[in-house]
Amino acid sequence: MKMNTKKMVTLAMLAAVSLPLMYYVHFPIFPSAPFLEYDMADVPILIGTFLFGPVSGLVLTVVVSVIQALTVSASSGWIGALMHIFATGAYVLVAGNIYRRIPTRKGAIASLCCGALAMTLAMIPLNLIFTVIFMNVPRSVVAGMLIPVIIPFNLIKAGLNGVITFAVYKSVARILRLEILETARKATAEA
Repeated sequence: MKMNTKKMVTLAMLAAVSLPLMYYVHFPIFPSAPFLEYDMADVPILIGTFLFGPVSGLVLTVVVSVIQALTVSASSGWIGALMHIFATGAYVLVAGNIYRRIPTRKGAIASLCCGALAMTLAMIPLNLIFTVIFMNVPRSVVAGMLIPVIIPFNLIKAGLNGVITFAVYKSVARILRLEILETARKATAEA
């Protein structure tokens, strides 16, 4: 099996893990905004980003968002998919680029913190555009929710996913890398 095939299979597995995490582990953080739910779907995406880089993380984000929009998040439709692509896309692009340059524990912490901040900042204008459409409310209602609800929600969601990613990444990466190295060794031996 070629390394590109192995990478695609690994990314597909990570996408597949995102779906049950999103389906089974989700809950609202703020009662005043039950439509804002925490879920762990970004953890496998961040793991894929750390393993293969920001472009792979972005591709994984799009794939997971489309599948989620068609299945477990069908009620939010294209708006939910777009918001997830932009939010998680900002997270993985920033975190992935930093971690690629500084692949250490400190680099991981810095990348996840900066990625969480990027996601939170990206969601401010996106909420003012898309949440207005999704909830069918005036922009002033959403603007009034930014500081007390939307910004804290995004910081909490991104922060929790960053902490979980940091806690499990090395173990998961070790397992996946051993499998990738073993596959490469077998392919070399057969050639």
